[in-house]
Amino acid sequence: MTGFGKATIYCEGKTIVIELRSLNSKQLDITTRIAPLLREKENEIRALVAKELERGKIDVILYIEKSDNPAVAVDESLAKAYFEKLTALSKSINNPKETDIFAQMLRLPDVIATPKEEISDPLFQVVFDGLQNACQDVNRFRETEGASLAEDFIHRVQLIDNMIDEITPFETRRIVEVKRKLMENLEALPLKYDSNRLEQELIFYLEKFDITEEKVRLHKHCNYFLNTMKESSAGKKLGFIVQEMGREINTIGSKANDFNIQQIVVLMKDEAEKIKEQLANIL
Repeated sequence: MTGFGKATIYCEGKTIVIELRSLNSKQLDITTRIAPLLREKENEIRALVAKELERGKIDVILYIEKSDNPAVAVDESLAKAYFEKLTALSKSINNPKETDIFAQMLRLPDVIATPKEEISDPLFQVVFDGLQNACQDVNRFRETEGASLAEDFIHRVQLIDNMIDEITPFETRRIVEVKRKLMENLEALPLKYDSNRLEQELIFYLEKFDITEEKVRLHKHCNYFLNTMKESSAGKKLGFIVQEMGREINTIGSKANDFNIQQIVVLMKDEAEKIKEQLANIL
């Protein structure tokens, strides 16, 4: 699920900014952009994000916005040696151009260096706490989106549940119509038949069109889906339930043999597919 979290911390003269961006993904995919000072702690950072956010395509960005005491080292002896050599060279070749030898000297290798800093335990603890706060921000975003999705799921599942009852009037008329057509066709044939045996065969035949069991199971699946929504991290389980709902809807459609029922089945399929699409975005 989507989300954004940010934390800005100040410690040991440094202002460190932490940003987390989360996009929908079925798996956990963490991408990091971490300042060199914090890079040695990347494994701990990844472990915390994985624990707190569980799933999603997540960008983790940690950078130092400002440092009161930037670590810079100047090799003065090397700088003087470069300066003297460049000055002597300029005079020896009678360089007519005014060249800023000092600026050129500063660009030469090893004159200015940035010593590698090691992050202290107190500083990393502050960063760690800030990262936890950013993760909590992401989860709050997710909860807000999840509440909206929950309302959508409830609405769509209730639509499917209500449409099951809409089938009943057409179902009763369908059985009567199928039986009437069969009897008309039989009456048109120049054959004698055993009415008792015919009645038995009609019962067996019409049982193939009966969708009572499918309707009952679909009702139960709808109720089970709504109850399962109350559980934590139930995304996969909800996915399995909606698959079972889809099977019952397909069976009703294959047995329907009625245009009106088929129309309702198409609407139920549409709602079930929309639920499936949204389930891919939640835990």
